[in-house]
Amino acid sequence: MVLPVVLGFTAAFLFAASAALQRRAVLHAAHSDPARKAATHRLPVLWLFRRLLRQRVWLLGWITNLCGFCSQAAALHFGSVALVQPLLVTQLLFALPMASAAVRQWPSLRDWLSAGAISGGVALFLSAERAAPLEGAADRSRLLLAVGVAAVTVIALLQLAQRRGPLAYSALIAASAGICYAMSAAMIKVTTDSLLTRGVAATALDWPGYLIAVTTFSGLVLGHQAYGSGSLSVAVAVMSIVNPAASFALGLLAFDVTPVAGPGPLAAVAVSGVLLAVGAFGLAHSPAVRLETRTTAKQGVYPHPG
Repeated sequence: MVLPVVLGFTAAFLFAASAALQRRAVLHAAHSDPARKAATHRLPVLWLFRRLLRQRVWLLGWITNLCGFCSQAAALHFGSVALVQPLLVTQLLFALPMASAAVRQWPSLRDWLSAGAISGGVALFLSAERAAPLEGAADRSRLLLAVGVAAVTVIALLQLAQRRGPLAYSALIAASAGICYAMSAAMIKVTTDSLLTRGVAATALDWPGYLIAVTTFSGLVLGHQAYGSGSLSVAVAVMSIVNPAASFALGLLAFDVTPVAGPGPLAAVAVSGVLLAVGAFGLAHSPAVRLETRTTAKQGVYPHPG
């Protein structure tokens, strides 16, 4: 029991560190664009991606991310999904001081309580409802429908984010990234199953394999945009909430996942919702988060239409 818990917390720390490093790389890339030409576009980070790829700190962020995946895989090898998955939500608790360090303001007690409430709410939801199992074979027609719904939702969120304040903009972009990562996980599941049952040739011609690249790259771009346009803490919090929620919805739609019924699970979901609402309200009104958001919006990739 001890080893998977330690590995799970290690993975959470590495994922948070990776997000902080990627945010730093985005800010450096934005600084290399003094005329702020990229900021006139809806997703400025796209226009800075070539500069971003040349930065050592960005490469370090991805090496850290890879180490996080290795720690997560090891944790899942020694422990169950039900044990490890909720532990990964604690990356928000690691991201909070990393984000605050950028503005040299230590998180207040309210910030810690808000982050703890969000982490606890997501962990409770994952434990009670098995929010992202994606078990069994997917129904291909319904999976395709889910892809269409996800694409429309992401486009709608991107449109809704335009001309919003930095905090709301970053949160909406982070929600889009969370959906993309959930879809990417589903495509990996389907492609892996296809590889084992149908072979390499059939899998190479199968559409889910190509969607892995599309959804992963989309999540990568949107994640960088969220980190570099507002608050890192809020972006990580929103992704931590949206990713499992989208995965659970996908499981219901395309993987025949049956939610657990009964007073216990329903009560857990209700408590989870209260914790998420309280935590989100606390972070949104945190002076440290607002200072971080204003600083990032000025120095980063928050769009300023010209």
